[in-house]
Amino acid sequence: MDLVRFVLAVVPTLGVVLGAAVSGTPQSGQIPRIGYLPSAGTSGSVQPTLEAVRQGLAELGYVDGRNVIIEARWAEGRVERLPELAAELVGLNMDIIVTLGGVATRAAKNATSTVPIVFAVVIDPVAGGLVPDRQRPGGNLTGFTSFDPQEMRPHLEILKEAIPGLARVAFLGDAGVPGSTEASRAWDERQAQAAGLHSQTLRVRGPSPDLEGAFEAARRAQAQAILVLEMPATIEHRRRIAELAIRDRLPTLFVGSYGDSGGLIAYGTSRGETGRQLAAYVDKILKGAQPGALPVERLTRYELILNLETARSIGLAIPSALVKRADRVIQ
Repeated sequence: MDLVRFVLAVVPTLGVVLGAAVSGTPQSGQIPRIGYLPSAGTSGSVQPTLEAVRQGLAELGYVDGRNVIIEARWAEGRVERLPELAAELVGLNMDIIVTLGGVATRAAKNATSTVPIVFAVVIDPVAGGLVPDRQRPGGNLTGFTSFDPQEMRPHLEILKEAIPGLARVAFLGDAGVPGSTEASRAWDERQAQAAGLHSQTLRVRGPSPDLEGAFEAARRAQAQAILVLEMPATIEHRRRIAELAIRDRLPTLFVGSYGDSGGLIAYGTSRGETGRQLAAYVDKILKGAQPGALPVERLTRYELILNLETARSIGLAIPSALVKRADRVIQ
């Protein structure tokens, strides 16, 4: 065979092989294997987003344990374990890896350039260096962003509506997230100033965050409310945060639809909708779509959850107009 005929014979085959390598299409007859790696969560706890992904896949004909296998890995509150867990999923020959949060997505991206990755709960994947362009991300990553040009303004406006006379709010986040501390104070101040508020920056570090110390600092600074950012340590310990806030009679707003926290307010993208959207992209990739050709979509469905039991516990009357706007009210 001369060189020309060799190239003509080999190149199309090579293209098919490479396409399969980044499309997530399983080998003929094999059950698809999907890795699931969230930035926060423990193996023994209820995981609403994972259940939403399972439900979304079931609606598309994929039943976990029957014609698809979902392998979940949990950092158990230790974000430094995420690279190891991502590498483990890659080593198990997953067809696709689903990630939640920027830290888990970064770990998966560093672990593989061939296994398709579908992410969610990532604020800005372009600014974070995960993809070069939202419309054509290229490579092996795509997914869904919660990026909002207004950033925290809607959350702070909800707090202001719930708490008449609110002037000072504390932002509680996770110091263990890479890059979360360097510019955090300036970011907090910018968000608060845009809403006409003063800010206080509070950061804790998992897996055993000093929440008592954070709340003591909030009391000293006379914070009137706490905005709990959606980060691994704060998600993992959300119920304890809510308990301390009730003890100190401090209203809380959790970024994200964490109505199970016991906090006063939760506001963020719908976990049910997030699960369905993730499942839809998984389905497309399993059917041969290239992840890099699927645009990074913005999640636009938000949920407002109010806990009136918590409001009564801290002696706060939530305005009826805000209650009427809520998607869910916990009595």
